[in-house]
Amino acid sequence: MQPRIPRQSAGEQGGRWPDGTDLDDRFSAELASAVSGARRRAVRDGDRQIDTAHLLHSLLECDAEARALLADGPRVARVLGYLVQRSIGYGLRWQGTVEDSGAVPVVTGVAGFSPPAAAAMEDACARAERRGVARAGGVDLLAALVADPRTRAVEVLARAAVEPHTVLARVEGHFESAP
Repeated sequence: MQPRIPRQSAGEQGGRWPDGTDLDDRFSAELASAVSGARRRAVRDGDRQIDTAHLLHSLLECDAEARALLADGPRVARVLGYLVQRSIGYGLRWQGTVEDSGAVPVVTGVAGFSPPAAAAMEDACARAERRGVARAGGVDLLAALVADPRTRAVEVLARAAVEPHTVLARVEGHFESAP
């Protein structure tokens, strides 16, 4: 059976984002690694698209700064536990369905991403741009993932007793205190 998501990294999707920008120009190395990991995870799980839970899982594995801003050690372990269980129990109801939070308009032209995941990627880039940074990083993506309360990523966080508003406040405080 052929995988539904092409076996390629985010940077190899034609090399371009829907606006024509090179992906390498928009993502830090950590974020590019997280997106590639999310793609591999989605293919391995037999999912149709990369969703926000795939992005959250890979982000927490790849980016120590995002992981530190998410929560304390035990809560991060609990979040990762839920994410790992996705393919063996928790999250099975998601298989064969496309994530659509309904909170954002459908983003077209981002092959392989659910609409909320594509919107989160765009939001991460916009957050970096507003800060005057050329490339979005993992913390930008973390903020974007917790900003939409009706995504799979936020559902996982809620089950692990991680409050998305608290995470967003930590991220914003982190950027305010950064030089």
